[in-house]
Amino acid sequence: MPLHQYHFNASLSSSSPFVAPLSAFNSSASRNQNVSLPPQNFGICRCVATPQEAKTQTAYKTNVARNANMGKLQAGYLFPEVARRRNAHKEKYPDAQVISLGIGDTTEPIPDVITSSMSKKCQALSTLEGYSGYGAEQGEKSLRAAIRSTFYAHLGIDDDDIFVSDGAKCDISRLQVVFGSNVTMAVQDPSYPAYVDSSVIMGQTGQFQTDVEKYANIEYMDCTPENGFFPDLSKSPRTDIIFFCSPNNPTGAAATREQLTGLVQFAKDNGSIIVYDSAYALYMSDDNPRSIFEIPGAREVAIETSSFSKYAGFTGVRLGWTVVPKELLFSDGFPVARDFNRVVCTCFNGASTVAQVGGLACLSPEGLKAMHEVIGFYKGNTEIIVDTFNSLGFKVYGGRNAPYVWVHFPGRSSWDVFAEILEKTHVVTTPGSGFGPGGEGFVRVSAFGHRGNVLEACKRFRQLYK
Repeated sequence: MPLHQYHFNASLSSSSPFVAPLSAFNSSASRNQNVSLPPQNFGICRCVATPQEAKTQTAYKTNVARNANMGKLQAGYLFPEVARRRNAHKEKYPDAQVISLGIGDTTEPIPDVITSSMSKKCQALSTLEGYSGYGAEQGEKSLRAAIRSTFYAHLGIDDDDIFVSDGAKCDISRLQVVFGSNVTMAVQDPSYPAYVDSSVIMGQTGQFQTDVEKYANIEYMDCTPENGFFPDLSKSPRTDIIFFCSPNNPTGAAATREQLTGLVQFAKDNGSIIVYDSAYALYMSDDNPRSIFEIPGAREVAIETSSFSKYAGFTGVRLGWTVVPKELLFSDGFPVARDFNRVVCTCFNGASTVAQVGGLACLSPEGLKAMHEVIGFYKGNTEIIVDTFNSLGFKVYGGRNAPYVWVHFPGRSSWDVFAEILEKTHVVTTPGSGFGPGGEGFVRVSAFGHRGNVLEACKRFRQLYK
């Protein structure tokens, strides 16, 4: 079916070391959102994570001390703040057609070949023959096998190296529980905020340093246009854990085979573990690795986490997976996978059986074809957004290998640009500084949107910046 004839519907989600994703599945009626934002001061925003004691003083309080690590968090997850401003804008302009290209939530319907399988499973649960209760915490064997054969064939990954979950974001926090509080970590800057925030909550970091907008004891690896959004590893000190996302959220940059080979060697030289987030791998257009395990030696130093969210529209269904190879060992020789399995069995009862049936349908020949059509639709949106900002003379990055466009506004505050765009065009974007200090001066524009909304938003961008 030609791309321009492919139609869908849906909603929105995402994050920052100072912000987070909204996962939601809305009816088609509720997806055509008319949103709006407030006229408030548009300076740099910080949502301080403090309890509302001033408003709700009570006569009684417990003797339980608050987790001091929670007090280190300097801001709420980015996207609740973006949503707050959007909603305030809607109140200010109730008749405006607000278009959201901010939170990275899918908007197009899940293909019928997938939902029909889920529906049959739901109906079967109403019968004695079809009912099932708890499943294996690690996931259904058939789905684990399908994930391996689809994404990791000939890469040395076994079915039981794969742990099915309710999403990559959830597994990131479970991995942090495995690592504990006495590890050091590195993160790309800018990057998905769950890496940093979960490290803070676990007690791996020092206090937030307001002068540099960074937490102490985290290595922020600069990823800039000048270095092709890949860190200079020769200048990076050793850390125990390295969080790395490719294609990257928010920059859209994808690491080459040569770069990932260098990253794996860097981890081996330092005895580090890479946590590799490949949630956007199927958006890859260039001939870059879609899995870290394409790199020789990666099974000894890497974990990979991924998700069906941005492939099949499962942001609300919730289904992902994490690969922990048997070859990956702690310094005492104990397998990392055994500890991860212990945490999973303690903290998680397994992904929904209905969602797992949907995942199995995604990986059928018909399901894969349908997923690629949906991905192609969003990539078409990306091309429209990239062309628009290029035509206006902006430096534009990303888009080719990811559903995000990273637009540079040199010398300007990201929040100021966000506010300007919202106030003057009624379009919601995401301020780059929400993804870390390296995102200052950038705005992320998401390709997750209905085609008509994307075209209308780009029309408004042209009118604003012509």
